[in-house]
Amino acid sequence: MSSPTPTSARPHVVIIGSGFGGLFAAQRLAKADVDVTLIGKTTHHLFQPMLYQVATGIVAEGEIAPATRVVLRKQRNVTVLMGDVFQIDLTAKTVTSRLLERITVTPYDKLIIAAGADQSYFGNDHFAEYAPGMKTIDHALELRGRILGAFEQAELSDDPAERAKLLTFVVVGAGPTGVELAGQIAEMSDKTLKGAFRNIDPTEARVILLDAAPAVLPPFGEKLGRKAAARLEKMGVEIQLGAMVVDLDYDGLVVKEKDGSTRRIESQCKVWSAGVQASPLGKQLAEQSGVELDRAGRVKVLPDLTIPDHPEVFVVGDMMAVDGVPGVAQGAIQGGRYAADAIKAEQKGQTPDQRKPFSYYDKGSMATISRFSAVMQVPIPGTKKKFETEGYFAWLGWLALHLVYLVGFRNRLNTLINWFFAFSTRGRSQLAVTEQQVYARTAIGALSALENKSVPEVEAEAAGADDTAAATESANKPTSDADATTTEADKASAAEAS
Repeated sequence: MSSPTPTSARPHVVIIGSGFGGLFAAQRLAKADVDVTLIGKTTHHLFQPMLYQVATGIVAEGEIAPATRVVLRKQRNVTVLMGDVFQIDLTAKTVTSRLLERITVTPYDKLIIAAGADQSYFGNDHFAEYAPGMKTIDHALELRGRILGAFEQAELSDDPAERAKLLTFVVVGAGPTGVELAGQIAEMSDKTLKGAFRNIDPTEARVILLDAAPAVLPPFGEKLGRKAAARLEKMGVEIQLGAMVVDLDYDGLVVKEKDGSTRRIESQCKVWSAGVQASPLGKQLAEQSGVELDRAGRVKVLPDLTIPDHPEVFVVGDMMAVDGVPGVAQGAIQGGRYAADAIKAEQKGQTPDQRKPFSYYDKGSMATISRFSAVMQVPIPGTKKKFETEGYFAWLGWLALHLVYLVGFRNRLNTLINWFFAFSTRGRSQLAVTEQQVYARTAIGALSALENKSVPEVEAEAAGADDTAAATESANKPTSDADATTTEADKASAAEAS
């Protein structure tokens, strides 16, 4: 077990998470008289809004996931550590992280928790084996393999029913991620893969977008939701609303209608984008400080984004629950910057009770549907109204905004080039997949479950297996020399009789 400590007497700020909240907080502290340690469970900063483009072969994963320590290498007051933080001790002021078998305890004076959120299956975690979410690079690469692999399997099949199952793609969740992904799968099958196979027609692929909610893109309002749905339907996407997934397996899923009836959809390739659940670190904060959590496990922070009796602990991003602040990149960015500014102000003599409450500035929402089509909703300053538009200009706005927030000039340039070829020629350069990408997540999960079993459990299972093998061998083996002689004599008699 190691315990890294700052080399100076300056206040030590620990940041958990390398997403938008964590990275922007670290960058905001660049010139502050503090030492910063950023602990991330991955080596990269992920631009999550563009994950679906990795999954559908438009951009490479490296373009939306630059190495965190490379991004921060010129910031001399920052140390980047890799590890999954699994324990926060508010009394001892330490955080404990794990990287493989290495345990690291890191002390802090100020703590910014930006651990993000995971996919929520609403209590049906076993669904994850058959329908990956869209929260990590691993998810995106696995989904790319599942999509393209389904076409490859269909090419080899002579069974019409099996082909139909393989060419049916189901996206669960009609929010921005679900809409964007459904649109791109439809576009890929209709344009990119058209004519690439000899025994199947990719344009006959069936793309289903379903949700238990009554509308598409609920946060965008009824008007834009209808327009997004109309565009998707024009592309051939089947929209099924008021349909709740109640069971899911390798070959398909069962949905429950409003009237209580159920039906099954045969589909091998499924993706889940229906909900999020905050990091389990929130539960630890609740147990130690009494802070409340919402239904998604997000922390109901105080107006200055801290928790009760701990003004040194900030919670930002997808982990914080603040009225009027959606779980989008802008909320995390502004929250991370606010926490960093509060720490810098305290360095200048401001006390925690003098902090101004966090104020979120809504810069609007966007979602792309397909090539040349998106929806956009932007608040009009000084009013409660919002400017809404859809189509080509909204799509251009989406492209521009996402280029701005990509980290690194080279990543922006490469993404722009990939976009140009993908949208002008309808070809996609990132269509390489491997078998490991498809099966690695579930294999690692099974291995972790085995490793987490206690030694007595593993020994008992091994003993049971040995007993079974011994019993089988005993049943097929003579119990004595006499038995063996008798058996050979019987064989000889049988041979003579024949």
